[in-house]
Amino acid sequence: MQRPTHAPLGLGLLVGLLISCAPAVGSGASAKAAALPQTQTTGELEQVASFTGPMPTGVTVSQNGRIFVNFPRWGDPVASTVAEVVKGQAVPYPNAEITALDRKNAAETFVSVQSVVVDPDNRLWVLDTGSVNFAPVVEGGPKLVGIDLATNKIFKTIRFPRDVVLPTTYLNDVRFDLSRGESGVAYITDSSDSGPNGLIVVDLASGTSRRLLNNHPSTRAVRNFLPFVEGRPLMQRVPNEPPQYLGLGSDGIALSSDGSRLYYCPLASRRLYSVSTDALLGATTSARVAATVRDEGMKPASDGLESDAEGRIYATAYEHNAIVRLKPNGLYETVASDPHMLWPDTMSLAGDGYLYFTANQLHRQPNYHNGEDLRKKPYSLFRTKVDASPVRLRK
Repeated sequence: MQRPTHAPLGLGLLVGLLISCAPAVGSGASAKAAALPQTQTTGELEQVASFTGPMPTGVTVSQNGRIFVNFPRWGDPVASTVAEVVKGQAVPYPNAEITALDRKNAAETFVSVQSVVVDPDNRLWVLDTGSVNFAPVVEGGPKLVGIDLATNKIFKTIRFPRDVVLPTTYLNDVRFDLSRGESGVAYITDSSDSGPNGLIVVDLASGTSRRLLNNHPSTRAVRNFLPFVEGRPLMQRVPNEPPQYLGLGSDGIALSSDGSRLYYCPLASRRLYSVSTDALLGATTSARVAATVRDEGMKPASDGLESDAEGRIYATAYEHNAIVRLKPNGLYETVASDPHMLWPDTMSLAGDGYLYFTANQLHRQPNYHNGEDLRKKPYSLFRTKVDASPVRLRK
């Protein structure tokens, strides 16, 4: 594993040259230039893998240490939208055929995968958006696919009715509670920037699903939300069109350690919300679900969320190249911060006590810079030690 350096790139040399060319001041002037102060880093960061092809979003780690990532089809050439990291390399998973784009066979292949998550029974689930480059979903494309890691074979495919996954829906992230119902439930966020946002609840035994908190204020982007990333205002900037504020809604998602609350947040927001899982599973109307929504207060603008068995909630902080953690006492602490954490996206807390996460420079994409691609490869999969245990809810 490679550790990124924290030394300023070129700044020290420039300062040294300027001082060395300047006249000495006073008899005790030092010939050696002192380093200028800079932002401190937090935590020990390790690079697990680097990617020189398309940008990754999701990451998950199995109970025996296998690492899986995914590459959504957002404009980059993507040969395989799901991969296993083997000796630092991304290998198509479960095979090259199913991970290649085949619009005519969208129901049986992966169209564009946004998230991969290992459930408490050590099975991999693939969340396929069914949408290429945020276009309307392809017929048969949106699905939740379960893969048995012992055999590397698909054991279940769950499809969604049109009143649950809308033409504008963008399936973003998913969490599992296998202690509920016959075979467990899944919770999914819809982060669409062109239609209503909401939460989707899936019964894993029957495959039935419900759409809840549809267009609820807690799932929507904050109006005229303007984040600052790398010190610059971030807006949608497309050539020959006026700039647009970010409109991505419910994105990050995490379960409380006892499974009683589901935490979520819009990407274009600085607030954290939670809702009763009893209400999500049992309420007959959206109004009764909405009555259990809690505003959990301010947090940094975040993409991904994660939780641990110790009752803490983790949030990426994409404006600050950082990850923070909300403690049970209501206070935040910084888990990791580093200039190399350029847009920390998805997190996965593994059984080895490490928090794994992708850094994919999402904010440097062409659609934010008038068509100019400012990303610099490689993209990274990092990990940092947090000495915590993952939430594994099962019977």
